[in-house]
Amino acid sequence: MRSSKISSKIWIYVLLLVGVVISIAPFYWMIVGSTLKSGEIFHIPPKILPGDHLAENFKSFNDSLGIVKIFWNSLFIAVVFTVLSTLICSMAGYAFAKFRFRGRNLIFFVILCSLMIPYQVTLIPLFEMMVSFNWLNTYQAIILPSLASPFAIYLMRQNMKAVPDSLIEASRVDGAGELRIFFTVILPVVRPALAAVSIFLFMSQWNSLIWPLITLNSKEMFTLPVALSSLIGMARIDYGQVMLGTALSTIPIMIIFLLMQKHFISGILGGSVKE
Repeated sequence: MRSSKISSKIWIYVLLLVGVVISIAPFYWMIVGSTLKSGEIFHIPPKILPGDHLAENFKSFNDSLGIVKIFWNSLFIAVVFTVLSTLICSMAGYAFAKFRFRGRNLIFFVILCSLMIPYQVTLIPLFEMMVSFNWLNTYQAIILPSLASPFAIYLMRQNMKAVPDSLIEASRVDGAGELRIFFTVILPVVRPALAAVSIFLFMSQWNSLIWPLITLNSKEMFTLPVALSSLIGMARIDYGQVMLGTALSTIPIMIIFLLMQKHFISGILGGSVKE
């Protein structure tokens, strides 16, 4: 009986190890490919060790598109968007969770229904608005249209509903205003949800392609996804540059998620509380 349990555990660990290898293999190949020449990437048998062309690929990418500026554009847009959107969605979630006003449930229902509307449906109206505002090829055209995320509002509302009303009432009795209560009482309590929402918003903006591709028309304003799409569209595709750009766009997300995965999981689970 004991030997059968040991053998079953061994098989479980073997299957888990196989799953880990399958999951990690594409990322490892992406990093290795960024150090190889374009022709070496398709070499048979494939090279599994890093090459010595990383600096050359970096220089070629930087000369053709300006990798430092592109990385800065992506980082600046993602960070500013994450901070503003997290603040707006947290305030909206607090209002829906703890304030009583006419039409509250109806407005929240409409926000939830907007999750079912494909994002592509809004592209043409948003583009016409950006043209009328003369915002094409600007940071605000990328950041402002999607600041209010329905999913983030929902997640913050669900977490804030779990905050005891007595805690808020005690703060009001002590003379605290609503903004002070929000920043000093509510936000510290729902810190895991804030981390989850921040990761979700940062990833969505960092990986965004369709909207920046439509509104940005100069290399100086390109983000990493747009720059990578322009490389794929060239007559001669340098896959070493593509692999390098993909690695640069993926590694920051992986690092952030690994550092904050505990808060991300607890924040998502906190949003599953029932009313």
